[in-house]
Amino acid sequence: MKASAFVYPWDVAGDPGAADRIAGLGVEQATLAAAYHSTRALTPRHPRHRIVTAEHAAVLYPPGDRWAGRVLRPYVAGDWAPGDAWGEAAGALAAAGLEVHTWVVLAHNSRLGMEHPHTSVVNAHGDRYPWAPCIAQPAVRAYLVDLAAEAAVRPGAHGTELESLGWYGLRHLHAHDKTAGVALGDAGEYLMSLCFCPDCRDGYGGHGLDADKLAAVVRAALEPVWRGAPDGEGWRDVERLLGADTAAATLAWREHTARTLQEDAVAAVRAAAPEGFQVLLHADPVSYHCGANAGVDPAHILSRADGVVVPCVGGTELLAPFAARAGLDTVLAANLTVVSGLGGSPDTLAADAARAQDAGATELRLYHAGLASDGDLAAVREALSGH
Repeated sequence: MKASAFVYPWDVAGDPGAADRIAGLGVEQATLAAAYHSTRALTPRHPRHRIVTAEHAAVLYPPGDRWAGRVLRPYVAGDWAPGDAWGEAAGALAAAGLEVHTWVVLAHNSRLGMEHPHTSVVNAHGDRYPWAPCIAQPAVRAYLVDLAAEAAVRPGAHGTELESLGWYGLRHLHAHDKTAGVALGDAGEYLMSLCFCPDCRDGYGGHGLDADKLAAVVRAALEPVWRGAPDGEGWRDVERLLGADTAAATLAWREHTARTLQEDAVAAVRAAAPEGFQVLLHADPVSYHCGANAGVDPAHILSRADGVVVPCVGGTELLAPFAARAGLDTVLAANLTVVSGLGGSPDTLAADAARAQDAGATELRLYHAGLASDGDLAAVREALSGH
């Protein structure tokens, strides 16, 4: 199977040996971040730094003229990725023989939410999630679609992988995160991720719901959770907490909103890209799930994109719904973490890859070549050498 390693521009720019080292892992592709959220990242082999602090979500290239005069626009990176950091890194990776694809993070932007609070998801208690732009808002949607097209189609890129192209909710590793004290469960996560901004309130109304009454029902349903009562798992528990008809109406609004955004973003990327440009989505086959791997309907998204990148840490069960809908040319990329310190298992990569292939995967994504230790990278090289 074809394998690609995730990489940040700061892993490569300024390190003359980085590109050859990544190519030496045995991967054919580098998936290089072009737009990314705030992070603090280790760079264990870079000659000039060991820690990179990306203070806010930013594009890692100079943004174009399309943003002139617009209120919602991408932020440029600071000294962690100055100038055209993506272009510099992409050139080095291509020179090392790697096919370069862009990695574009979309509906995950804390600075956007801090500077423009009205753009954020608002839960049933009135709390805003600044890291989660509400994808129902027309201005947010226009911003995300244009960002997808611009960040995806960088000079020299052969394809793109679009992350968080859907609803982002409560779950997010925020700075010094302190939200694990109460186990919300799958149903609680959904309830705490329902948005009640003006656009979503109107959206619920279009599906026969009164937004004020819905918010009250959600708050009441969550009360036992705050007292420590065990919450159930899965959609049946959402139906139990909200009532089946109400739950279905909330999901219909959210699925329609996410689907149409995904359609518009993929179409915008294709319109800007050269022939043969590959478009993949980081995706979860459970449509009501939120986060970096957007909840999707497998049949729908595979009718729009060239394939999906699916999280496979801990198992390959999420591949099956996509494999059942895949065509001959569909890309099903199994995303495996190979950083031991982040819960990955590089020592079992060969076996994990074989299981993923048996489950329908056609490619591998390895997270993350820049963050991994030398020992982790050695295990990756060994696994891929016999792959």
